[in-house]
Amino acid sequence: MKEKRNFFWIGYSDMMTSMFFIMLVLYIITYVILQQQLGRAEADAAKLKEIENVEKAIQTIDTNYFEFDQENKRFRLNIDVNFHINSYDINDIPIDKRREILKAGQSLFKKVKSVIDTNTRIDYLMVIEGNTQRVNGNWINNPNGGYRLSYLRALSLYNYWKANNLDFRELGSQCEVMIAGSGYFSQSRDMDNEIKNRRFTIQITSKVGKFLTNKEKEVK
Repeated sequence: MKEKRNFFWIGYSDMMTSMFFIMLVLYIITYVILQQQLGRAEADAAKLKEIENVEKAIQTIDTNYFEFDQENKRFRLNIDVNFHINSYDINDIPIDKRREILKAGQSLFKKVKSVIDTNTRIDYLMVIEGNTQRVNGNWINNPNGGYRLSYLRALSLYNYWKANNLDFRELGSQCEVMIAGSGYFSQSRDMDNEIKNRRFTIQITSKVGKFLTNKEKEVK
């Protein structure tokens, strides 16, 4: 009988030791997982903060030349630069206005370069978008014509800046420049005054997706 009792307590002790060992292993695994999750959360918070700082820096473009469209997150030239109807000739714009456009380009170039120099890990997309006025049903009768005209207007602005030693592509691979024409259908259109839609819109955004991918590779 005594031997049976001893056997019971020995078995019980072994079982408790095994359970303690299992609980210890589970605790360690849980601790490691929580630490990993905490590390990811801290890394995500740091990435978000960095992105927010970049976006804030971009939005401090000189308001003498640009106005920020809060709803559509893009800039408009704060200068009366309307083309003649159905024209994309930059010389339509009076010389004094063209000088202002040049100063706006110089200010923009300086700002983008400053942001790039401050944060070399984030790339940027700069879209120069041309706009087109709706008149006499042209957006219905010939929508493709609006796309061509608005694209050529954007290109004329880019070439005007480039001819005056402002080539944004010289900023390197961190700044991708895209020339675009939104035709009669841009979200940044002035719905109250169609004449004001013969102009330009500038959009500058950080390439968040690429930045996040690179950060994930760094973590791994």
